[in-house]
Amino acid sequence: MYTRILVPVDGSSFSNQILPLAGTIARATGAQLALYRAVGRTDGVAEARHALQTLADSCGAEAICTEVHGGVAEAIHQEAERVPGTLVAITSHGRSGVMRAVLGSTALDVLRTGGNPILVYRPREPAAGSAAAGAAIERIFVPLDGSPLSESIIPQAVDLARGLKARMVVVAVLGRVGASGLEGLDVMESNYVQNQAAAITRTHGIDAGWEVLHGDPEKAIPEFVRNYPASILAMTTRGRSAVTSALLGSVTAAALRDGGVPVFTRLP
Repeated sequence: MYTRILVPVDGSSFSNQILPLAGTIARATGAQLALYRAVGRTDGVAEARHALQTLADSCGAEAICTEVHGGVAEAIHQEAERVPGTLVAITSHGRSGVMRAVLGSTALDVLRTGGNPILVYRPREPAAGSAAAGAAIERIFVPLDGSPLSESIIPQAVDLARGLKARMVVVAVLGRVGASGLEGLDVMESNYVQNQAAAITRTHGIDAGWEVLHGDPEKAIPEFVRNYPASILAMTTRGRSAVTSALLGSVTAAALRDGGVPVFTRLP
């Protein structure tokens, strides 16, 4: 399990929105909470370091501030690699470009650079009961599409669920089909997720449930998880289709944009 939760911040209220969630995970798992800020201007280091230390003191975290002349994502990756067992938890607040508007340029670059899973939360107006408000995480939802790529997140999701003492729920989405074929496909998808949940329980000894949703995965998954604010989505950024394998899977993007819960994700 993770020994440190590393939270990159930039001095904005948006980047701080993930702090309650990161603190919850750190307390539940016994991990150290560390705040990291990269400063590009030499004359801003002292001021940024003071502000970071004040913020870190308020949430019982370590403060790490470095002067960076290259890419911020690479600096975050290097800091994460410095301490084994580090999970990067970062907010998304992109300003330009299609993917950056969904994920945020720094978060996207960290995902591309690191190779390990990161926890991403899309900032919004704080909502009562949201996962980012610091409530205990009750469920880890794992959307699967039958592909080895989508299933590759399972071991890390199991570790996260175990550390948080959360229930793991495997989710599959049945697309819209003709009435004559719906029942048969429903049975196949149900068997698939039931078998996956049973295998997780049998192999890892944690409580795993399952759900079959209907409709477009880009809509069905966010709509479903919005009913469970004290949850995390664990999913890879690529799945079965070639379209969703470009840069960031469309379902992952939709979950970040519309789901209202943090997403634990990685490039497979």
